[in-house]
Amino acid sequence: MAGALRARLGNRSNGLIAALAVLMGSLGIQISSMVSFSLFDSYTTMGVSGLRMVIAAVVLLTIARPNIRALGKADWRGVLVFGVAMAAMNVFFYLALSRLPLGVAVTLEFLGAFTVAMLAARRLRDGMFALLALVGVALIAGPAADFDPLGYVFGLGAAAAFAVYTVMSARIGKASEASSGLKGLSLSVTVAAVVLLPFSVPQIPRVDAPDWGLLALSGLLGVAFTFSMDVLAAQLTSAATVGVLFSIDPVTGALVGALLMGQSLSPAAYVGIVLVAASGAFVIWRTNRAAAKLAAAGARERDDGGG
Repeated sequence: MAGALRARLGNRSNGLIAALAVLMGSLGIQISSMVSFSLFDSYTTMGVSGLRMVIAAVVLLTIARPNIRALGKADWRGVLVFGVAMAAMNVFFYLALSRLPLGVAVTLEFLGAFTVAMLAARRLRDGMFALLALVGVALIAGPAADFDPLGYVFGLGAAAAFAVYTVMSARIGKASEASSGLKGLSLSVTVAAVVLLPFSVPQIPRVDAPDWGLLALSGLLGVAFTFSMDVLAAQLTSAATVGVLFSIDPVTGALVGALLMGQSLSPAAYVGIVLVAASGAFVIWRTNRAAAKLAAAGARERDDGGG
């Protein structure tokens, strides 16, 4: 998936392509969330999450058609870890959301991607822009009125799962071609769907035809499409880079809420959006600059070899 795109466009636009992929995936999440929200009362949040995973798994398996027999032990380890992280990320986030405001839950979850970006930062400047993104996300979320200890525990659980998800988005398929790209992603989503079966199976007989259509839309946009974009972005860049780019999610959530749902944004939220945009711009510039240097070095080596 990422390799084919590199072959067509080269490496110099990796940062921009990754940012656009994360942005498109984030928009998919927001639209999916609005669709899913109407189903929570009927089928529970966990049930909806599980059913979305099942639908996404079926679609991705149909498209990717992975060869299970070709997977080695290292492939399976990556697939299983990625899939369990997906399931845990969904479960913990929805549990946090049942006790905390959306902005606080999103900020806590982003701590996972932020931690990955900070741990992988090789220069002080990289760490500073990751921190800038975190500050921006916190400003978008706004202050929390009440402190719910269990809600924060669930939020930190979502953060831990999101950290693993961020790392595995870049690593999946590194063991062999059998688990690369959509092949590995389809298997990991299937693992997540299996983990969530205790929540989804009891709801299946209760779902009517119109709601199956909404679940399909939510699963395709919020899981199959979004996760595919995340994996593409991470494999074009790195886990550290995409960890900063994931700060786009709270921005799109705030903007979609303001533009489509009539929610108002505070002045602090607008400052937060600017900070996240600045962090993202730096990450894109740094990634493209590194790719350009690598391409120039390769060209010099070829010229020296030819001479």
